[in-house]
Amino acid sequence: MTTPSRWPRWLKIALPLVLILGAVVALVAYNRFLRDYGAASFADPAERFKYGSIGAENDAGIPYWIFHVLPRVFPDKLPKPGIGYAAFGVNWEQGQELPVGFSKRRIGFDRVANTCAACHVASYRTQPEETPTLVVAGPNHTLDLEAFFRFLVDCARDPRFNADTLMAEIALSADLDLIDRLAYRYLIIPITKKTLIEREGQFQWLYRHDFPEWGRGRDDAMNLTKYFMIRWPMDDSFGPTDMPSVWNLKKYDPERGHRMNFAGDSHDPYSVIIDSALGLMGAEPKNQRDFLAHIDWLVDYLKNLPAPAYPFPVDSALAAQGKPLFDANCAACHASARTGTVVPLDEIGTDRGRIDTWGERAAVEANKVVKDMGIERAGLVEAPLTGYVAQFLDGIWLRAPYLHNGSVPTLADLLTPPAQRPQSFWRGYDLYDPARVGFVVQGVDAQQAGTAFDTRLRGNGNAGHDFGTTLPDADKAALLEYLKTL
Repeated sequence: MTTPSRWPRWLKIALPLVLILGAVVALVAYNRFLRDYGAASFADPAERFKYGSIGAENDAGIPYWIFHVLPRVFPDKLPKPGIGYAAFGVNWEQGQELPVGFSKRRIGFDRVANTCAACHVASYRTQPEETPTLVVAGPNHTLDLEAFFRFLVDCARDPRFNADTLMAEIALSADLDLIDRLAYRYLIIPITKKTLIEREGQFQWLYRHDFPEWGRGRDDAMNLTKYFMIRWPMDDSFGPTDMPSVWNLKKYDPERGHRMNFAGDSHDPYSVIIDSALGLMGAEPKNQRDFLAHIDWLVDYLKNLPAPAYPFPVDSALAAQGKPLFDANCAACHASARTGTVVPLDEIGTDRGRIDTWGERAAVEANKVVKDMGIERAGLVEAPLTGYVAQFLDGIWLRAPYLHNGSVPTLADLLTPPAQRPQSFWRGYDLYDPARVGFVVQGVDAQQAGTAFDTRLRGNGNAGHDFGTTLPDADKAALLEYLKTL
């Protein structure tokens, strides 16, 4: 073997240069593709909830500049043309770079991912022309999540999703340096396209024509868990539910038999928040310590966040008349030891689709997936589903539409016999109707803003929960006034 002392002079000079160059290339590659620059910090906990990263950018994130230009390159794939991401009913605050529920984090390059706030920040308006009021931890009844999922896959499948087209559009908004331009053209865009197309298999059931659209403000939560967490093949179940409110979570007490999720398939707030976050991430956390620290923060924040007060005047005398009517007709389920526990389906009589999407075997497998990650939680209930949870009614005024699947537009409609409830209406308009206690669901404006809901379609049934429906009109008015105070 030739010793270094006998190496040619040119080799002695070139080798250190090659090593230095290699180190520089490695450092640049690390900084531009792998280095996690950390999550943004927020002094205001509400801002952290709305925009703070949960770590989903690693595996489920979309490169920022691709995310930025997709609506401009593919306006034909938006559910409503000409308004960008607003077409999906996201909440977007003036002056903010991204919609509520989207975080931006630099991991080599800037990436965008969803957070819990996408589904759990509500909006309402008291007048048609006013700026919406946002309520943290309320159900986002305007979000068309299914359309957003399909949009990403449909864009990736389109021939226009290529480096030439996207880079030309990106150049109109950003002055990327040479390294970023090369990275986007030859690596980031092709890899993003491949990754999004690979998700198509998990989204198969979103393209089934025999399933109704979720529409605004709903998802198919347990099927999302089946197909994303435990990777089951698609089955024939379909059980869409409303986005739930997640304020005041300390009211749930597992020691008193309380269960979470609409069908009572999870034990406690900690488990629900972990499972929801893992679903958004689509993979095991890259940094488990940081992930669990953020979960602890979320649990503490949401346990102690109060429900919002009703924003309109309340007739206190009429509400006082409604209190005994509530006690006689509602309190047995919604203000008693039974609250937060599962009511058998044959007693409540509502649509069973949600129950049929999940079961004991699925819970066992999902719990194993999380345990194998080294994450300890009470988890999902390993038992058959038998009914729906009797809901706590704090902030019930903002949780329209009603029943687990959002099939009844207003509380006034819920006090109407099932056969007389609206068969069809528009979901997703945020103008509030204080008289009926819910959102406006009919008319040109509601149609323009919302998605059609047909109670005759699978999973959308509005039967059941006929408590209080035989009361005289005057008593119903008093009961509604009292419900506004909860």
